Amino acid sequence: MVEVLLAVLVLVCSSVSGGSAGGYTGLPALGGIYYYHYGGAYSGFSGADGERAQQLDQRFHLLKLPIARAAMAVAGCLLVFPCILILVGVLQVPWRFPAWLLIECALDIVIAVGTVPALYYFFHSMMGVYNSSVCKEREQLYQSKGYQGFRCSVHGAEVAVGLLGCMATVAYLSSAVLAVRGYRTVRQKKQKPVRL
Repeated sequence: MVEVLLAVLVLVCSSVSGGSAGGYTGLPALGGIYYYHYGGAYSGFSGADGERAQQLDQRFHLLKLPIARAAMAVAGCLLVFPCILILVGVLQVPWRFPAWLLIECALDIVIAVGTVPALYYFFHSMMGVYNSSVCKEREQLYQSKGYQGFRCSVHGAEVAVGLLGCMATVAYLSSAVLAVRGYRTVRQKKQKPVRL
């Protein structure tokens, strides 16, 4: 169950990273309180600056989009795997076929080990986007109008993906240990004679 929760959280946090195409100039399109609270009624951008900000926002979004989609795909796979394990447990497959627990252990270890390079790729790619000329130009444009929320650095949802990914690694390693212990327990119970 912990793996399911962590996969859902990674999925949500990685979707935040690639969710919105627009920066500040995209918020007024939401209407209502966002329009005034975030300054949509007067954005500070006009004419060529406004068009340039929209272009940079779109280009920046397109740079981040493949990374966010890959992270969401990995999180989706990590969500399906523990759900299958839960179904297998409900159907009592480990009791009927104890070797399944060893297979589960091996898959847990593969996933835990595979998560480490996946996190490296995620952050390496994100840092490439944040070090790009598009991001730097976008940051300078927004800073020229007094906006500070558009820095070229990793934001909270991306940090959360990293932390949750590390927690998922620990959870899968723990699950592997529990699978081995479960295998031993099932074998011992099957070897004991039934007392009436």
